[in-house]
Amino acid sequence: MSKKRGLSLEEKRERMLQIFYDSHDFYLLKELEKLGPRKGVISQSVKDVVQSLVDDDLVSKDKIGTSVYFWSLPSCAGNQLRNVYRKLDSDLQSSKKRYVELVDQCEALKKGREESDEREVALAELKAIELKHNELKNELEKYRDNDPAAFEAMKEAIEVAHASANRWTDNIFTLRQWCSNNFPEAKEQLENMYKEIGITDDFDYLELAPIPLKAVAD
Repeated sequence: MSKKRGLSLEEKRERMLQIFYDSHDFYLLKELEKLGPRKGVISQSVKDVVQSLVDDDLVSKDKIGTSVYFWSLPSCAGNQLRNVYRKLDSDLQSSKKRYVELVDQCEALKKGREESDEREVALAELKAIELKHNELKNELEKYRDNDPAAFEAMKEAIEVAHASANRWTDNIFTLRQWCSNNFPEAKEQLENMYKEIGITDDFDYLELAPIPLKAVAD
């Protein structure tokens, strides 16, 4: 014995719509959940089915007081379908017009590009030039590190980093002096803390040595 097939979503939508069309009445959701099973739509799925009809403007929904009512008339569905038809027809006409424009554009682009010996030679020359261009780009890439502009940019970056490091060194010296002046009784504890975090006796400003161009290239 074959198992009974369940209703598809579209079938459920049609049956719930029929409830509205047969009665021309207004319903609360709980009333529709009771009527749905009589049409073969289980009460648990009535809410989602009705909401899908509302989303497609096939069922109207409005709140009156504290209650939400649903209703639909055959004329409303007819108007909705006519609006959809007009929209689709308008899109179709626009697509046809665009298609004609693209065909004309394609034909215009073909002029002067007909197959010929001269065209084949020109295309071959273009391909050879593109290959040579790529070879030169790859060759140039090998010497990028020796680019004077890149070297100058590197020098500027080093100078900025050097100034920043020494600025923080200056801040550390200032903080150490402030701690010494305000907490002289904790001198030993402070010295131990400085050593623990890496501020030793040889801690000092950084000197920026000149960098030879050859060293950078290497």
